[in-house]
Amino acid sequence: MQPQHTYHGGTAPAGSGPDLDLVAVDPEVRKSIEVLVVDDEHSLRESCASLLRSEGFSVTVSGRGDEALRMVKNRHFDVALFDLYMADVSGLDLLAATLEAYPDTIVIVMTGNPSVESSVTALRAGAWDYLPKPFSATHFEILVGRAAHAVVVARESRKVDRRNSGVPTDSHSDQIRLYGQSSALRKVIELAEKVARTDASVFITGESGTGKEVIAQYIHLNSRRRSREMVPVNCAAIPEDLVESEMFGHVEGAFTGAVREKEGLLEVANGGTLFLDELTELPLPTQAKLLRVLQDGVVRRVGSTKTDAVVNVRFIAATNRDPMQAIAEGHLRKDLHYRLRVVPIHVPALRDRPEDIPVLSEHFLQEFWKQHRDPGTPSPTFTQDALHTLRRAPWKGNVRELRNVIEHLVVLAEPGSEVKSDDLVFIDDHGAMEGDGTARFASSLMNLDYHTAREQVLAQFEVDYLTSIVRASGGNISDAARMAGVDRTTLYRLMEKHGMERDSLLRSLHDDGRAFG
Repeated sequence: MQPQHTYHGGTAPAGSGPDLDLVAVDPEVRKSIEVLVVDDEHSLRESCASLLRSEGFSVTVSGRGDEALRMVKNRHFDVALFDLYMADVSGLDLLAATLEAYPDTIVIVMTGNPSVESSVTALRAGAWDYLPKPFSATHFEILVGRAAHAVVVARESRKVDRRNSGVPTDSHSDQIRLYGQSSALRKVIELAEKVARTDASVFITGESGTGKEVIAQYIHLNSRRRSREMVPVNCAAIPEDLVESEMFGHVEGAFTGAVREKEGLLEVANGGTLFLDELTELPLPTQAKLLRVLQDGVVRRVGSTKTDAVVNVRFIAATNRDPMQAIAEGHLRKDLHYRLRVVPIHVPALRDRPEDIPVLSEHFLQEFWKQHRDPGTPSPTFTQDALHTLRRAPWKGNVRELRNVIEHLVVLAEPGSEVKSDDLVFIDDHGAMEGDGTARFASSLMNLDYHTAREQVLAQFEVDYLTSIVRASGGNISDAARMAGVDRTTLYRLMEKHGMERDSLLRSLHDDGRAFG
């Protein structure tokens, strides 16, 4: 290691960005983190071990590849650092043997002969990160600190799993619950669980609102990348003139307004998962650049003339269009489609699995009742007639539409009441309310005096308007206030008046049916 801040290689050193606080792992916890250092260069090996021990980690060292190979097959290490090029056994062989025996081990590959090719090979083989020599003590500490943080996060997640299930498990599926009982849903879940254990690219299709992003989250949280981030990208929401900068980053001066260097979403997702929602909306030139990243893992920022980063990203793409039709119409590159479609998953429409509707409806009823009502207030219950009506609805908006219908119901329902068919209010294609519930609400006002009826109508309007305006603004309260023509204080006061929490609104905005059917 070098005492100065020396770094050679194609990508910025891990941890050199704003997340330096990841180094801060409790000293008592560090004692329980087992680290293996394998390098045939004695001075470097001992320097790394000495630094790790001074930081409180439990360290094992080896200068021979064959010895290390026996170790990793028979003993679990939380973090392992391997020299890529050794005389008897290569670092890639050690990497493969380690992940085969203990898939959750975080492996960092070190090399004195850094190149784009070697880094891509190591990352694609499953390395967590790549550390070119010579490197400084600072960079080394930051990288191992981030690895230790990932170990701690994974341990805590497993504790939650054990508490919830009563048995030890490595599954993180309880963080994303997939509600339903149909055979179509079970097939989707089984396929998602199988592919989650690999790094294969996944292409998810299905109508809007079916829960494609939820399936992507489920795959990510059940993968070995779960300690890293899943970065969702709505390809349809990024302005065309900014999409390359957002995806690949840019260098200072690349275009007007590029006042500083910026990393793109591909670099943000390094080590984790990139979810490309509505892929067919991505401009074709950007699709071509993305294909290059899929092929060689190399990222070149906008305005740059060199390789700026080598990334190890798991790709999950989704679209609500027919991919083959999108290819025929020139909206999707055929070669990109086939690179991303290693494992295709089709999420069926809600109307094609009606047996899931009662399960989802009950879940959403309880979820929104907790959000909008005081604790301990008895929730309504569905009559069989209401459930039958829900099952027969066309659900053009799928799970997202079902959520909206149930939330509207919760806002108006009385505590402990029975939900009947005429309590349900649906929204037609033009945004107008339809169904017996509208007439029932109107007729119920006739039993009230003018002022009470007016208050109820106004309350319903305010709740519906606030929900719509916050969603239309993408969850930005300042933008919502400008759209409404009021200040933020007024908007917050109205939300507080109706017991509407900003976080709850934002969760419902992004969920799509996080409790996917």
